Amino acid sequence: MNPRRPDLLAAGAATVTVVLWASAFVSIRSAGSEYSPGALALGRLLAGVLTLGAICLVRREGLPPRAAWPGILISGILWFGVYMVALNWGEQQVDAGTAALVVNIGPILIALLGARILGDALPPRLLAGMAVSFAGAVAVGLSMSGEGKSSVLGVALCLLAAVAYAGGVVAQKPALGAASALQVTTYGCLVGAVVCLPFAGQLVHEAADAPVSATLNMVYLGVFPTALAFTTWAYALARTTAGRMGATTYAVPALVVLMSWLALGEVPGLLTLAGGVLCLAGVAVSRSRSRTAAAGPRPAKATESA
Repeated sequence: MNPRRPDLLAAGAATVTVVLWASAFVSIRSAGSEYSPGALALGRLLAGVLTLGAICLVRREGLPPRAAWPGILISGILWFGVYMVALNWGEQQVDAGTAALVVNIGPILIALLGARILGDALPPRLLAGMAVSFAGAVAVGLSMSGEGKSSVLGVALCLLAAVAYAGGVVAQKPALGAASALQVTTYGCLVGAVVCLPFAGQLVHEAADAPVSATLNMVYLGVFPTALAFTTWAYALARTTAGRMGATTYAVPALVVLMSWLALGEVPGLLTLAGGVLCLAGVAVSRSRSRTAAAGPRPAKATESA
């Protein structure tokens, strides 16, 4: 077996995650114009739960061990529940650039919380890569701001989303030591759906009037950026530190720019392109390893015969 195979699989899983999360921004534009923040979050989570539940039945996955439940409950409430509602609501209050800037505090909080709570290391390459990526996110955010409106409530909601995202990721990491990625994602999504049940009435009312395209986009959000992408995220997170996985998500703004260009015909400006390149460069730096670490410890020199 190739000794690098686990690392390659984890990198592939992380790539699937960031690509699908980037595509979510395009779908949210359609669904978010017809569904209120809570209803959209609940519809997305219900689609995710049904998809993940079907996969669990096919794979005959049982309940997660008791040791995994604290992390599942916390990540389910914070990341699947609070984060999705707060982000949907916040993006209705502020322009996309402001939302992107505030939410991109999340990976920095993940690295700091991971070091404080989980004992993760903060190697210089990770910190340097995150600094480069955040500079790129700032450039993308400023280029997207335009004349959009900003409000104290909107900024506060986006900040809440960033904090919930970071807390959810850090809480999820220990759970992955006791349960599979599929179990942690499935039951975290279920917890998030339960948290969003107060919005069930809004979902039913709005679904009756929403165009089919908006509802299909909501279902897409649940099946791919939620069910599939959160599972591949958990798979990769179980095999690396929370800080490095958080830094990987800085590739999302660059991919959103590219997808908006291809799918929506939104031609990016030079500042946007430069910011996207910086985001990708920072991710590459943060996930790289020093030559010493990559080579491993040097073998001891053999003692020469007398």
